[in-house]
Amino acid sequence: MKIKSVAALTASLALVMAASGCVAGQSGTSSGQSSQGGGSIKIGIKFDQPGLGQKVGNDYQGFDVEVAKYVAKDLGYTNIEWVETPSATRETAIQGGQVQLIFATYSITDTRKEKVSFGGPYFVAGQDLLIRSDDSSITGPETLNGKKLCSVVGSTSAQKLKDQYAQGAQLQEYDTYSKCVEALASKTIDAVSTDDVILAGYAAQPNYQGKLKVVGAPFTTEKYGVGLKKGDTALCQKVNAAITKMIDDGSWEKALTQTVGASGFSYNKETNPPKPDTCS
Repeated sequence: MKIKSVAALTASLALVMAASGCVAGQSGTSSGQSSQGGGSIKIGIKFDQPGLGQKVGNDYQGFDVEVAKYVAKDLGYTNIEWVETPSATRETAIQGGQVQLIFATYSITDTRKEKVSFGGPYFVAGQDLLIRSDDSSITGPETLNGKKLCSVVGSTSAQKLKDQYAQGAQLQEYDTYSKCVEALASKTIDAVSTDDVILAGYAAQPNYQGKLKVVGAPFTTEKYGVGLKKGDTALCQKVNAAITKMIDDGSWEKALTQTVGASGFSYNKETNPPKPDTCS
């Protein structure tokens, strides 16, 4: 009788646990759900930007990656699914739900804010030029006339050059900056233009050291924001709180030094670290 009673009690407990979702091996929080209960979040990054967002084997490295990790952890997520988001696909990735957040050198602009919302900024860069080290003819955007210039489809850099600086230059647009840099090294084009921090990462790559250089005359201000679904103010405020915490506890400076800083890049301390106050 005693054995039967124990068996009956065990069976009853199993039914109670199953009803409450506490069966061994079953998580109480479903994937993709919030914050404080764990789960998974899909985050968009670049896969080919040294020092910022780069896939190396099965690892993901760079400043954008470190900021994303910090924010995701602060929001309570225990797992990140990294999704490659080139410049031209960032808005559609957010709108289509392929990602929940994007950390991909994503400059905050009024045009983009018509389609997505931004948290941040978490870094302020400036547009510059990458050229071959033996080229003394290019010293800034005003010297681009007659030159072959490369930037990336969907980037603010390409649009600004078209509108303001490159009327006399031959602008070529590729889908990634790495292709632009390869074309520069092979002398197919004369210069690459995007943010100084991105260019510095490429110039520091072992196969380009001594061959390429950043001009060092930035001519715009680019505020890097965190892309998220249009109108999601609640999530935006949580993202900004996490970035502020990262700056205040020293993790922002540490992450930047260990990633971008390794290239020798010196950031503008008058604009960095920024105040993450955008939610629009």
